[in-house]
Amino acid sequence: MTHANDDHDEDGDGYDAEDWSRLTAFVGRVATLDDVQARRAIFALDDTERPFPLDMDLPQPVIWWDEGGEQAAVAVQAECHTGPDGEEMEVLGLVLPDGGGAVALLEDVDLVDDTDPTWRGLVASAIDPSAADD
Repeated sequence: MTHANDDHDEDGDGYDAEDWSRLTAFVGRVATLDDVQARRAIFALDDTERPFPLDMDLPQPVIWWDEGGEQAAVAVQAECHTGPDGEEMEVLGLVLPDGGGAVALLEDVDLVDDTDPTWRGLVASAIDPSAADD
């Protein structure tokens, strides 16, 4: 999956707990496939109805709860999409500490402050797995 940071640096577009705020957010409109291909956005959903950007301060540190447990991430894109069944989905584009991207539902993340010790620990262990033992 693509990530949203257009600036390439020596760490592969990853971040640590001190420099995450440099990530570029995608705000103001719903992303298109062109935005994803140009690395301005994480995702583009074209099979939904009435999409609109969520009013959310971005970038935003989050703890993402996926099938493998909790992970640190930074939300850089937030949109609401209505599926064919009429159900609204609040979808986030996430950048992981290693620079990878992911897509998650808002209900699967906890919004946190960058001083949150759990988030900081998850960032550190994602960058350096041996840090998890500290």
